[in-house]
Order: sequence, then structure tokens, then C-alpha cells
Amino acid sequence: MALSNNVIAAINFIALLLSIPIIGAGIWLATQADNACVQVLQWPVIVLGIVILLVALTGFIGAFWRISWLLMFYLIAMLVLIILLGSLVLFVFSVTMRGSGHTEPSRAYLEYHLDDFSLWLQRRVRSSHKWERIRTCLSSTTTCAELNQNYRLPQDFFNAHISPLQSGCCKPPTDCGFTYVNPTYWISPISNGASMDCSKWSNEQTELCYGCDSCKAGLLANLKEEWRNADLILLIALIGLVFVYLMAFLALKNAKSENLFRRHKQGYV
Repeated sequence: MALSNNVIAAINFIALLLSIPIIGAGIWLATQADNACVQVLQWPVIVLGIVILLVALTGFIGAFWRISWLLMFYLIAMLVLIILLGSLVLFVFSVTMRGSGHTEPSRAYLEYHLDDFSLWLQRRVRSSHKWERIRTCLSSTTTCAELNQNYRLPQDFFNAHISPLQSGCCKPPTDCGFTYVNPTYWISPISNGASMDCSKWSNEQTELCYGCDSCKAGLLANLKEEWRNADLILLIALIGLVFVYLMAFLALKNAKSENLFRRHKQGYV
């Protein structure tokens, strides 16, 4: 029984280690400027990772000190957490399936349209109240200012692979036909294009295209890319946790069987 408990403790220690990349994925999302402004996914991931760590620690303590009720709590709680993590992985994958950039002639960067993204993501930015808070947060970052430092000539900028957020928020949409002065300063044509975003563009550095649908789309494209990266980490951690859980369950079941067999044998002696 002692050997089985040590095995279960070792397995639970692995589960404890698997919580670290989950917490790390949440912290990484929180450090990204766009995610910090939206504040949707990072905290659920961090909290879930911390709870998994605490439950795994409970299982480790229960196995090491042979506390049966802690082990039972671990098995039930970890099963619930695995289901929650699996649901989160599937949810993130489903809401990030849609949405991709569109090419424009003589441009290396892509343009983004809000309607291309999932309805759930669109609802995160369509509300004027929510967007005003996000817009204020985005305009306080150096996302657009960095473009002026990196690109001087028009052709250098047109050939640049800028981020979706920069493409949507820091410049007017290409089909508006604006004339380039620098990455965040453009001369408007006599008649604006058909897009509503054309009239929303401002050369004021705190305004730019932060009120445009293209900015909302660029933000969602950025989120999609970052959430997909985090989702991959969560998926790997989920597979590891499922494997560890099954190993712990079988080891505990084997330990109970050995204990019952030993008691049965002692009854005959």
C-alpha cells in the first residue's frame, strides 16, 4: 500500500506541474496589450490553473500522508476541472474558427472586416459602452506610435507586415484612397470612400481609426491569433491531465484491491 501511495503522490505531483503552463498561458495573455484592454480570457485561465494546482496539491498530500478522503476529493474535483478545461479549450477553438485578413493591391499587410468573425467575438466589441473602455485603453498604448519610429517612406510601410491591430486602428482602410504622409498621418481625398470608416479617420494621434469597425476587426484578429496560441498550450496540458488522472485512478484502484486482498488473506491466517 505504501508503494502505491508513493506512486499516486508522484502522479499527482506531475498534475501539479501541468498546472504551471496553464497559469503561464493566462499570465502571457494578460501581458499582451490587446488582451489587457479586452480582459476576457486571461483571468478564467489563470484562476482555472491555480485551482488545478491546489487540487493537485491536495491529491499529493492525500497520497503522501495516506488521507483517503483527500484522495477521493482529488478524484472528484480533478474530474470536474478536466471537464471545465476541456470545455474552455473547445470554446476558444469554436469562437476563433472564423475571421481572416483580406489582401489589397500593392500592400503586404492585410485588411480586416468585422463581419468575418464569430458573433460571440463581435459582441465583445460592438457595444458602444464596452468599446469606449477598450478604445481608451488601446489609444494609451504605443501600438501606433511604434509605426512612426519604424517606417518613414511610403513603400517601406506598404511592404511592412504589421499586426492586425496596427492595420485596423493606426491607419485608414486602404479602399478609402487616403494619401500617405506617415503611418499615422494621411491626407483625405476630395470624396471619401463608400466605407463608413473613411469618415471616422482622424489625424489626431489619440483618435486615428480607434472608432472604426476596421479597428474592432483588427483587435479581434489579434485576439484570435493569441487565443489560438494559448489554446494550444491548454490542449497539451489537458491531454497531460487526462493521462495523469487515469494513471492516478488506476493506481488508487489497484491500491484498494491490494488492501482488500491483504485483509482477506489475513482473515484466513
